[in-house]
Amino acid sequence: MFGSILTAMTTPFNEKLEVNYLAAANLAQYLASNGTDGIVIAGTTGETPTLTMEEKFLLCRTVKEAVGDSCKVIAGVGTNCTKDSVQLARKVDGLNLDGIMAVVPYYNKPSQEGLYQHFKSIAEATELPVMLYNVPGRTSANMLPQTVCRLAEVPNIGCIKEAAGNMDQVSELRSTLPSSFVIYAGDDSLTLPMLSLGAGGIVSVSSHIVGNKIKKMVEAFKAGNHEQALKWHTLLFPIFRGMFVATNPVPVKYLLNEIGLNVGEYRLPITGPSTEEKAFLQDLLKKIKELPEDV
Repeated sequence: MFGSILTAMTTPFNEKLEVNYLAAANLAQYLASNGTDGIVIAGTTGETPTLTMEEKFLLCRTVKEAVGDSCKVIAGVGTNCTKDSVQLARKVDGLNLDGIMAVVPYYNKPSQEGLYQHFKSIAEATELPVMLYNVPGRTSANMLPQTVCRLAEVPNIGCIKEAAGNMDQVSELRSTLPSSFVIYAGDDSLTLPMLSLGAGGIVSVSSHIVGNKIKKMVEAFKAGNHEQALKWHTLLFPIFRGMFVATNPVPVKYLLNEIGLNVGEYRLPITGPSTEEKAFLQDLLKKIKELPEDV
């Protein structure tokens, strides 16, 4: 729907912890040139709970202007308040974006009917394609396949970022959803397993650093070269796992700064890596630099 490799883009900050829009534009252009088919703004990796609605809007406008038609741009509009999510969906509607993403409301613990009404309200507020985002580890609520199937009947809801980590749930989604409805993996390390269950791609964190190599893995799988895809998965697996040695986006921002893409620090309550985590990430960076260009 939006391509195979989507990057959940981190949000750069300056020394005052204000959004660094110039750095965001530079990062978006870098991603578009290094394996990313689509950029998701103001998701988990973008520290969305600490961004204002105006900052999210300006980030979307900045990134769209930076990448033009070279890369899809999807705005994260989800909050745990349906009214606010609807308002943001309407606010970004005039930016010529390619879609919006909305996460399962966090903290509220809504029922499945509440989830259905929440996402339906957001979708009806825009003509843009809508990606659902299920991540119970962050939200404490799991959107069940039956609810996703109901939402798939809403004309502009066409895909889901599924990050429950439950392969049985992915199997149920694929077996009950229309074939045109796209499932995206929400965990880097589960990209290949989920492709084998009918997923169409990944909404990735690691693609900030190894986007071209993830793309080669996905393309190999889709071309039927499963042995080559498995080789890439095996090589990238330590990177996928290592990128989550601390709470996302702590590791990815640290690594981006280390390779010269200045994305700044973190807004509280997120803090930087510990001394031990820095040492681990420095070792991980060496492994990344040693990865082959092909397998």
